[in-house]
Amino acid sequence: MPKECILNGANMRWGLTRKNKVGPVSELIRKCTPKQIHEWEEFYYKNAYPKAHLEQLGRTLFIKITEICQAEIESITEQDCIDFIINLVIRRTYDGYQSEIHTIYGQLEHQLGIKIHAAPDKWDRGYNVDFYIETNGGYIGLQIKPAGYAYITQIINELEFQKKTHEKFTQKYGGKVFYIISIADGKTKIIYNQDVIDEIRKEIKRLGES
Repeated sequence: MPKECILNGANMRWGLTRKNKVGPVSELIRKCTPKQIHEWEEFYYKNAYPKAHLEQLGRTLFIKITEICQAEIESITEQDCIDFIINLVIRRTYDGYQSEIHTIYGQLEHQLGIKIHAAPDKWDRGYNVDFYIETNGGYIGLQIKPAGYAYITQIINELEFQKKTHEKFTQKYGGKVFYIISIADGKTKIIYNQDVIDEIRKEIKRLGES
């Protein structure tokens, strides 16, 4: 297993089994429809690359590992390892947290001061709910839509159906379902209908008092 990890890591790094190196293997094997591995092997060597080509890629991988990887490993110091662990745990975790905050649901969490959860698949399919808020009195549903969604013909036709699924969600879980309109602001997304924040707060309060 340790050897395979090294081989796989080096192969991924230099892309020696990418499509441009070994051909469209997924497409080829479906075209071949082999019942046994030797059928696939013969088909590949005949229709993609000969065995000698794969052997040469293997030799290239060996050079990469024994020359480049080995030289890089020998250059690693104890301090490099210490810095790596600290950077991974502290800086990268923080950067990931900041990226999360800049998402729509991250902004909602920040403004509402309450945890927002991703909806299970059955809620997505059955109730058209992307996220939900859990309260003492039940659940509140959230559906994120891009700005201008209501003017897309296909979406207009879906609105009535979605309204019915949202009503079913409310009947079962107590809380309403709110549309969160997302709009691009440069490379980030922001909540377009900011007034929905107060509506959600009121719903949280209503469920808490019920």
